[in-house]
Amino acid sequence: MEITDIRIRKINLESKMRAVVSVTFDNCLVIHDIKVIEGADKMFVAMPSRKTPEGEFKDIAHPINVEMRDKLEKGILDKYQMALVSETEDMPDVPLS
Repeated sequence: MEITDIRIRKINLESKMRAVVSVTFDNCLVIHDIKVIEGADKMFVAMPSRKTPEGEFKDIAHPINVEMRDKLEKGILDKYQMALVSETEDMPDVPLS
């Protein structure tokens, strides 16, 4: 299964949840609401989840092996970094004083 598209739908630099992402696989399956989270040591990817009646969060969809999880996380974080650079470049220059 190949990742054929990654779309950064929302970037938020003011909270620990930095972005919301949609990933398309083999041009035929998309998973929405994957989150980019700023952790204590590094950025990581959180799969879409829902809260159970007991208050736990359970993933709705997730990779089932380490190789796919690593591939997905690397692809998303790389695309997030590119989106940050692009967003910064698109900002007009504002004088500091």
